[in-house]
Formats: sequence, structure tokens, C-alpha cells
Amino acid sequence: MNQLLKSGILTLSCGLLGLGSYAQKPLVSTFDRPMHRAPRPAADNTRIQVALLLDTSNSMDGLIEQAKSRLWNIINTLSTLRYGGRTPVIEIALYEYGNSGLSASSGYIRQVVPLSTDLDLISEHLFGLRTNGGEEFCGAVIQKATQELEWTHRANDIKLIYIAGNEPFDQGRIAYTSALSNSVGKGISTTTIYCGDYQEGINGKWKMGAAKGNGKYFNINSDRKIQFIETPYDDQIDVYNSKLNDTYIGYGSAGSSKKEMQRRQDANAGTMSKANAVERSVSKSKAAYTNSSWDLVDYEKANPGAIEKVDKSTLPEEYKNKSTSEIKAVVKKKQEERESYQKKIGELAKQRQEYIDKKLKETSGGEADDLGTAINNSILELAKVKGYSISK
Repeated sequence: MNQLLKSGILTLSCGLLGLGSYAQKPLVSTFDRPMHRAPRPAADNTRIQVALLLDTSNSMDGLIEQAKSRLWNIINTLSTLRYGGRTPVIEIALYEYGNSGLSASSGYIRQVVPLSTDLDLISEHLFGLRTNGGEEFCGAVIQKATQELEWTHRANDIKLIYIAGNEPFDQGRIAYTSALSNSVGKGISTTTIYCGDYQEGINGKWKMGAAKGNGKYFNINSDRKIQFIETPYDDQIDVYNSKLNDTYIGYGSAGSSKKEMQRRQDANAGTMSKANAVERSVSKSKAAYTNSSWDLVDYEKANPGAIEKVDKSTLPEEYKNKSTSEIKAVVKKKQEERESYQKKIGELAKQRQEYIDKKLKETSGGEADDLGTAINNSILELAKVKGYSISK
């Protein structure tokens, strides 16, 4: 495993729970409204699809913090994968289960976000989750994710389900064996993460679930604290992130609110740690972070000439009275600035990673046996089997 991934894995710690489990409770407010879906990627794009099935019962509070602390590190790890020399599209879905605030008729399960390339949306909902005691039905949530999500049908795409919790895996009326048989039939690999003692997880059928789902079984200490390492490059990356934000131009009915969401997710990442905020900034310098559904620069890049179709009344005030040619010139300049800032963040990120690698080697002496290592190793193992490469 190359150094970049190794260090990313180590710093994920138990917090990479992101691909494992976040425990929390349903939001009642704006999160229950129909969601604006980001445009689906072109049919010829190779995809990495990840569904996160998170136990949000009362005992999972520690996992929430871990998940929020490591979402962007997860994205950065996924972003190192290549197929045929191209960067795959990353789509993430989020489910919560085992929460008493959810309806009994739904099996105490809620699809929080469907498979989406909108990473800010994932972060927004992740930070909104709360725990509330309930019934945890693993078979039922796996079945819902398998049936409801728009999984691809191509053999070269990576399709993953990560489910985490701390109650017996075989609870509920829907047999986990049947649910996993269906997911395997769709080429989906299911990894199980038990939040507790290793043997208890085995006794609770979590290891059997992984075996039936063509995945891996792991156990973690969900209350383990995340190890953050700040570096001499963090402040410089933060400066470029602020400049990067200034290159976004909202358009359409969601333009203004989505730009505000971008700012809010910067702030959310910073509440966990300065290092976590930097991880998000690094993610924003990568191809996986794209916002063509609301940002005029990404929209024009994905659809040359699209500016002419945009309703100027939905643009920020300073652009409403500009001619189409003037707006095109501004967008071109913003695109050039963005690429410059992203390149500089990328260069600093490599130096930052080298610094983290060195510190981790000095303090740990090797890979930590935690959720971060488990999740990343499982991704890399499947990616290798499917012919993916790793970009340093």
C-alpha cells in the first residue's frame, strides 16, 4: 500500500466509521423535505458506489463524532483510485436504522440520502443525525438499500455496503441471509462492523453476515478517540480553501442555498478539528468534489455553452445585469483560478501527507488495527481484484 493511502488509513482511526456506522436520530425539519438530487454521471463513467447503513440507536453516540471527523478523509482515500487511468465517479448513500424516532412501519429505517455525488449534501445530513433508542433490524436495512438505490449493472464498478451497529445481526422479520443473497446477486459487497467485543460480534452473527455478503467482518471500539495530527501546511491549505470558495457562482433555484451549504460544511468540518477541516479542503481540490447542479463554473465545464441557458435572474446580484459574453468571461477566469488553487492545495496536501506519515511512524510504529484501517483495506482489496490502480 502506498504511503498516501497508508497514512490516510491510519489517520482515519475509528472515525472512518463513515463507511461503517454513524449512530444518530432522524431530523424533523428541512431534512424531511424532498431532496434536490445532483445530476447522475454519464453512463460511461466508472463508479464507486458506497452505501452507509448506520445504527442510530441510543448507544451509538460515539460513532457520530467519529463519522463526522472522518468523512472527508474517506473521500480522499476513495479519490486515490483509478480505473483505466481515469478517475471514477464517487457516489455515496446514507441510511439510518434502529432509531425510535422513525416509524415502526418503516422498520425504524430511513433513507437519508440516495446515491449521490453531492458530497456537501452527505455532510449536511451526517451532521444532522442524532441518536435515539430503538429496534435494530440489519436484514431489513440491507434489503432496503439493495432494492431502493440505483446500483449500476457493470462488472467493473465497485459497489459496497457498510453496516455498523451493536445488536444481534439476525434481529427482525427479514432474514439477513435472504437480504444478503439479493445484494450479492447485484454484485454488492457487504462489510459488517460490530461496535464492541470481537467475539460478541461473532456470537451476534456479524461475521456470518459478512461471509454471506462477500465482505469482511470487523469490530471496533466506537468510543475510541480520533487521533488528529496538525501539520505546518494546514494554514496554507486553509488560505487557498477560502480563495477556492470565491470561485463558486451559484445559479438556479438552489444556487444561493447550496453555496451557503458549502460554507456551512466548511464550518462543520472545523468543529471537529482543524485537521478535519483541512481534510475537507483537500477533498475540494479533487475531481470527486463537483457541483454542476448549482455552481455555474462546474456546470459550464460539464456542459460547454450551458451558460446561455441559465436564467440570469437566479444568479448573484452582481451578475444579473451582465451580458452573456461578460458572464462567460467571468466564468472562464473563475475556472482558471479554481484550477490554480486546487493544484496548490494538491501540492501542499502531498507534503502534508508525508509529514503525517512520518509522525505516525514515530508514534505508532505501524498500521493501527481500527475502523479506518479496516474500511480502507477492504476497499483497496476489492479495488485490486477489479483492476483499479492507486494514484499517489
